[in-house]
Amino acid sequence: MTETIDANLYDFPKYYDLVFGSDWKAEFDFLLTCFEKHAQRPVKRLFEPACGTGRLLIKLAQSGYEVAGNDLNPKAVDFCNDRLERFGFPRSAVVGDMSDFKTRRKYDSAFNMINSFRHLPSEEAAEGHFDCMADAVAKGGLYVLGLHLTPTRGPRSEEEAWSARRGNLTVNSYMWSKKLDRKKRDEHLGMTFDVYTPTQHFRIRDEMHYRTYTAAQMESLLTRNGAWEIAETYDFCYEIDHPVRVRSTTEDVVYILVRK
Repeated sequence: MTETIDANLYDFPKYYDLVFGSDWKAEFDFLLTCFEKHAQRPVKRLFEPACGTGRLLIKLAQSGYEVAGNDLNPKAVDFCNDRLERFGFPRSAVVGDMSDFKTRRKYDSAFNMINSFRHLPSEEAAEGHFDCMADAVAKGGLYVLGLHLTPTRGPRSEEEAWSARRGNLTVNSYMWSKKLDRKKRDEHLGMTFDVYTPTQHFRIRDEMHYRTYTAAQMESLLTRNGAWEIAETYDFCYEIDHPVRVRSTTEDVVYILVRK
């Protein structure tokens, strides 16, 4: 019988990193191309809010960038810093709230690629996040922000699955929408990691809440902040020569924001 553990998935950075770090190359290449195409300044120093295990930070550090980040989960931050240190880089990730932080120096660009922004529970927290990011990123720099919007027309995706393997370890992840409250702007999600080793199989089960954003709500938030200009929008195919137009049916979007 499979053992089920009810726990915070972010407390298992080894498994989280395997699942979400396995396809790092597409995001990595896209970021480098965005810096070259859209940034209005040379990009050498990078910051990632909600950096988690640092799956992209380590790759960027190994490519010559100076990197840093923050995350609320101490176990993920330790995992990130341990890996940076193991490869000879500074322990530059810190435990911090992505809606309330300050950086000692400004960064040339920043990124947040897969929905972490939606963990912020309120409009005030989202506004605080963009204020903090505006203080952290130098003028002409980018903030590359990826998230799933809630379409106001047509169907929406209600489940996703990923699988990754490293040596004798396999992790299958499944996430599904349990309830969507458009009025309260809350999506209740379930998520599982099925972990397989040569000697055991167990399941880690978690629940989370994401704040919802329609295309209009996201545009309104960015307009009110005033520090960012939308330079371009893409989808999660990360095709730099094929930007997308955000419509009422759009779900996955990567906003390329330029610091004014």
